Amino acid sequence: MAAEVPGITPVRRCAAYDSPMSTQISVRPAQVPAEPGAETGPVLTEGLPRGRATVLDVARMAGVSGRTVSRVVAGGVSVSPETRQRVTEAVRVLRFRPNRMAQELRSGGISTTVGFVVGDFTNAFYMQVAAGIERLTTELGLTMLLAATRDVPDQEPTTVGAVLEHRVRALLLVPIGEDHGYLEHEEELGTPIVSVDRPAANADLDSVVFDNRGGAAAAVISMIAAGHRRIAFVGSDRTIYTHRERLDGYHQALRGAGLPTPPTLVCTDAPDAESAGRAASELLTSADAPTAIFAGNNIAANGVLPVLWNHPHEVAFVSFDDFQFADALGISVVSHDPAEMGSEALQLALSRYDDPDRPSRQIVLPTRLIRRRSGELPPARRVG
Repeated sequence: MAAEVPGITPVRRCAAYDSPMSTQISVRPAQVPAEPGAETGPVLTEGLPRGRATVLDVARMAGVSGRTVSRVVAGGVSVSPETRQRVTEAVRVLRFRPNRMAQELRSGGISTTVGFVVGDFTNAFYMQVAAGIERLTTELGLTMLLAATRDVPDQEPTTVGAVLEHRVRALLLVPIGEDHGYLEHEEELGTPIVSVDRPAANADLDSVVFDNRGGAAAAVISMIAAGHRRIAFVGSDRTIYTHRERLDGYHQALRGAGLPTPPTLVCTDAPDAESAGRAASELLTSADAPTAIFAGNNIAANGVLPVLWNHPHEVAFVSFDDFQFADALGISVVSHDPAEMGSEALQLALSRYDDPDRPSRQIVLPTRLIRRRSGELPPARRVG
């Protein structure tokens, strides 16, 4: 049995279906002479194989050679109609599934599997990106292998290595480590690699990102236009590309309006909802409490919102990333299309086969501010 690799999940892997009546089925091969060179062995007369059927099982049932089975399964034309029918029937009865990956690699072909390494399976954003990849792989006749690093930098090389062992056609990676130089050798060997959502560090790889800085600036400018002068930022630290760009957009908007950016209004140590909630509570109970908050991503938003709902005064709020129920709750957001990011990343990877020596490219996808009321609230008048 192959060893299991933590954090790696093949997409569309279906377990073999074992009928509860399988032990009562009697299957006999057609009474025809075996072909010259056909493998010999016991005839299947008492039931189906208990495990996954092999080429040998199909050959024995059809009374042909394993090579003939391979030709029929591969769509070869140099097989008589009668033989093809026997093999096809045996394949149907035995529920035989050919190992396409093994066939491709034996013939020197390119794998039809695309690897996608994300940070955390529980993050809805990554799953939306994966959905965009999956839709395109289906159209192209490819499959996707999904794995997660659990957002642990030291885990990334191990997880990526496990995916690359499958000889994937392309690798799409949401980078979390601090040095991706180890990937350049793999790309030199011919595997296209694309960084998703953020560029790789110390590696000249293709990437697909959103306009993080522009989207954040648009959100803050909208709150300034509503009359706010004390606008807080809640998110993760600058070591993460997306938060660095969004924080820069926040500062850019305030500077453009001639407003100060006091450090007391900037929280960059909120990587999860719990810490984001604590940060919001501290901000709103401080002497220089903000009248508006900008959340760096959907995770920070999940922590900030419960605090705002329990706050005695209305506080304007905008989140980078749309999320479930944001529309129903009237939450203004900086929106984007994660599925488009996945599709663009795969297309960029596959384009390497047409032009393997082209310079690396970065695709910047647009964002847009969706006004739903929370970001347009004016500063609350406080009494007492």
